[in-house]
Amino acid sequence: MRMLNETEENDVSVSFSDQQSINAFSRYNNRVTDYEEDLKRKREEKEAVEEVMMELELVDEEEEVLYKIADSFVHLPQPKVISLLEKETTKLDEEIEALKARVDECEEEMKKLKVVLYGKFGSNINLERD
Repeated sequence: MRMLNETEENDVSVSFSDQQSINAFSRYNNRVTDYEEDLKRKREEKEAVEEVMMELELVDEEEEVLYKIADSFVHLPQPKVISLLEKETTKLDEEIEALKARVDECEEEMKKLKVVLYGKFGSNINLERD
């Protein structure tokens, strides 16, 4: 947000509904930031699962592999572990898509609010993300 120069005047009054719109924009902006952080974590987790799957492809199918379930490790056959990891990848893909959809919804609402707020306040308000 920029400060007004001494020569600039700020003669725009802020009504209650304007403040509500500004607050709504801020909430959407915070949600987008949170969702993007979650997206980053989910993508990293998916990448790690895919790397493990590639490594397990090199293991003999007859061997048992340690697999973590909650706080415990269990010995499972390699094909079973690969199957479980494929399910995990599918689940992560669904979560990633859901987060992307939430980000898109928030950004759409933010666009609507930007039109209204910039229309009223012009250069007296900064709604751009850093």
